[in-house]
Amino acid sequence: AKAICINYSAAKKYGGKFNLRYDDTNPVKEDDEYVQSIYQDLLWLGAKPDGIFYGSDYFDKCYEYAVLLIKKGLAYVCNLNAEEMREYRGTLTEAGKESPYRNRSVEENLELFEKMKNGEFPDGHCTLRAKIDMASPNMNLRDPAIYRILHTDHHRQGNKWCIYPLYDFAHPIQDALEGITHSMCSIEFENHRPLYNWVVENVSVPHHPRQIEFARLGIDHTVLSKRYLRALV
Repeated sequence: AKAICINYSAAKKYGGKFNLRYDDTNPVKEDDEYVQSIYQDLLWLGAKPDGIFYGSDYFDKCYEYAVLLIKKGLAYVCNLNAEEMREYRGTLTEAGKESPYRNRSVEENLELFEKMKNGEFPDGHCTLRAKIDMASPNMNLRDPAIYRILHTDHHRQGNKWCIYPLYDFAHPIQDALEGITHSMCSIEFENHRPLYNWVVENVSVPHHPRQIEFARLGIDHTVLSKRYLRALV
């Protein structure tokens, strides 16, 4: 579980609230053990959240906005498998190719997405993709997947869902619904910002937050990366 929170000292200095939001959009990698551990670490640092939220709190709204994108002709159900999607995506120097399923009708896409939600397809059978630009120099805009099928119980939602939103789709929606003005991300998310903006501009969210990237501090002779820490544990 990843935690997303506003700066504690800045929030208190200006009389604001310090809220904590867990990114739990991927049920395969979520566990209450991680959730509680993050919370206890924050308390140890002296930063007690005023409110606690979860990305999964917004699954209903994410689904609603996905349906809206389909109705606007901006999303489609694609039956390419993972390997085929990589082939169609192109390279940094070559444009991608449009999926043969890209021009399905709105009605067909709505029907297929409903079947995805109802558990009528197995894992990996299809995805819901945003219809943006397969020739974009930014690989993240080449019709990225925004929903995938996962027949896995969620640590908070149980078996309510068998489709889950991808982080790049869910994150801007969560920020907008919570009234976040600035979303601070580390520098590797810079190429994801155009997709962040595309989502908030094309769904009916009440606020349009701004994503800003920064270089994270690296300290020699330590193990800070979550990837390295997991390997160490």
